[in-house]
Parts: sequence; C-alpha cells; structure tokens
Amino acid sequence: MPLSRLCLVVLCLCCAAAAPAAAPPRRIVSLNFCTDQLLLALVPPERIASLTWLARTDGDAAQRALAARLPANRGSAEEVLALHPDLVLAGRYTTAITRALLKRTGAAMLEVDAAQDWEGIRRTTREVAAAVGATARGEVLLAHMDAALAAAAALRVADPVRVIGWNGAAADVPGADTLFDTILRTAGAVNIAARPGAAASFDLEQVVRARPRVLLRGTSYAGARTLRAGVADHPVLRALPDIAIIDYPEGAWACGVPAAADYALDLARRLRALPAVGRTP
Repeated sequence: MPLSRLCLVVLCLCCAAAAPAAAPPRRIVSLNFCTDQLLLALVPPERIASLTWLARTDGDAAQRALAARLPANRGSAEEVLALHPDLVLAGRYTTAITRALLKRTGAAMLEVDAAQDWEGIRRTTREVAAAVGATARGEVLLAHMDAALAAAAALRVADPVRVIGWNGAAADVPGADTLFDTILRTAGAVNIAARPGAAASFDLEQVVRARPRVLLRGTSYAGARTLRAGVADHPVLRALPDIAIIDYPEGAWACGVPAAADYALDLARRLRALPAVGRTP
C-alpha cells in the first residue's frame, strides 16, 4: 500500500476513535404503559418528556408517585410532536395511528415487543436500555430479576397450586402464552385457564366447577378494585372449601419488565403460606 494511502487510512481510524459517542436521548416520550414502567426504572425523571396517563394510576406505587410529577399524554401524535422528543418509545401493537403519523414525520421511535416470558424480558430490557443510553442500569435491573427468580424457585411448593385469574368477566381470563401464566408457573402454581381442553372463558359456574385453590382478583387504578371484581365475593365462591382470594395488580402483571419477577416472588411467598390442602391438580 502506498505510504500516502496508508497515512490516510491511519488518519481515518484516528478520527473515528476520537469521535465522541452519540449523546443519549434527553427528551423521551413513552406511548405505552409497559414502556412507561421500563423507562421510569432506567433513566432519571429529567430525561422523560412525557408518560402515558396510566403511569399515574397503575403499576408500582413508587413509580406512580414519580409519574404524577411528570407530564402525561393520551397517545396522540399532536401531543408527542409538541414535546419535540429525541426518542419515542411505543408498543408494537398499540397507538397504531399515532405511530404511523410519527413515522411520516421522521420522529426517532423504538417499537417494543410485548414480552411474555423471562427471556423476552431480558431481550426487550436490553433493547430499550441501549436506546436510552442506560445499558449498565439495564443489567442492574436484570440482575435483580434473576435474584428474585432464584428466591421464588427456592420457595416454590412441591405440588403446584391450582390458580385462576378471574375478575367476574367470563371472557377476560388470562390463559397460556401470557406473562400472567409465566408468573404463576414461576411461583409454583398451575393456571387452570391454561390447561389443555380448558375453556377460553369462565363464567361463575365454570369457576366453581374448576375448584381453584386460589382465585387471583385483579386490581387497577392505584390498587382499587373494579366493580366487576365484586363478583369474586359471591357467596357461592366464598363457600368453596379452602379457597383463597388474593388481589393482584392486573395491569402491572401484563408488563414484561424485570419487576415482574418481584410479583412472582411475592406470589410464591403467598402460596407457600397457604394451608397444605387441595394443592395437587
């Protein structure tokens, strides 16, 4: 290689090495409740331009308090563009019209898949952490997740506990291939709605016939129960022998974020504390 050409190559390499790394985004907008949860855990609040309004009413209590101090959006493109973000986080299957409009404007956007298992959570956490310039913080969150999973495994009961997630709505029962089911299995439970041959929906009579050991009743809006959740207090359910009714944060359990492992650990503790009756499916 001629000396002049070699010098040019060396000069280019030196310039590339000296070039500063791209600055992480400073005005991040989230258009999805689950990306809200991940963003709040990854970056300081001064880098968050807006979260969805759901971040103020659901999820972890500490995150709700933090979200209440930040601007909120309802998923419109006009709201996002007015904030001049340098990164928009969105769910791949939510706010479709807004995402399409933002793409036409050339806005920087990361569409995040919904994670239904722990490996999916690792993948999406690392993807978002890299996008917001918080790779090290992402690994800290995943290390905490692994520790919670190990603790849940140590507490898991020998015979899986029969559980159903039921809020009084027959067609809204989480079954297989959901994060809900992953959390249950990790905690030492078997999801009645995920078993082969089980109905896709459960009315009150079907729940009674299924004889769950635990009925998980979802809460939302800062821990409040929905009106339909009152069906879980029906006398016929209360009359089932050994049934335990446990409230759980329904919206948060649907988000594939590292904190989901804490829910699995909490449930494992609750299941282990049950009297040892009716556990074998």
